[in-house]
Amino acid sequence: MDIVDPETRSRIMSRVRGTNTKPELRIRRFLHAAGFRFRLHTRSLPGSPDITLRKYDLAIFVNGCFWHRHTGCHLAATPSTNPEKWQAKFRANVERDRRTLDALRALGWRVLIIWECGLRGIRDPDLDWLPVWIQGPECYREWPEPQVR
Repeated sequence: MDIVDPETRSRIMSRVRGTNTKPELRIRRFLHAAGFRFRLHTRSLPGSPDITLRKYDLAIFVNGCFWHRHTGCHLAATPSTNPEKWQAKFRANVERDRRTLDALRALGWRVLIIWECGLRGIRDPDLDWLPVWIQGPECYREWPEPQVR
C-alpha cells in the first residue's frame, strides 16, 4: 500500500526527470574535467544516448536502477501497489533497452551503461577507470556489473 494519496503520488512522479539527472550531471562533469568533449541526448541515434563521444564512437547511458531494472540491485524493487502494471512497464523498458543496444551495436557504436547505484557514495577518483575504458578497445560494459541474485 502506498503511503501517500494518489494526487500526491501523481505530483511526485510527474517530477521524475528523464534527462539532466544528478547521476548524469556527475558523469558529464567528470568527463569534461578529464578533457573529453561530448554531445548530449543525440536524437539521431537509437535511444537518444545521454552522452555521445563521436571521436570514440561511444554512446553512454546513465540508467536509473529502478526504471531500467539493474539486475540484483536493491534499488530495482517492484512497488507493491498494482505489481502487474509495474511488471509490464518494466518488461517494456528492458526490451526497449535491448533493442536500442542492438541497434547501436549494428551501427558500429560502442556502448557503456553506468548504473545509478554505482555513483552513490563514491568520489571522482573511483571513476578513474572511465577515461581508460573510453580510449580502449572494449565494445560494451556495464558499471557496476549486474549482480546475480
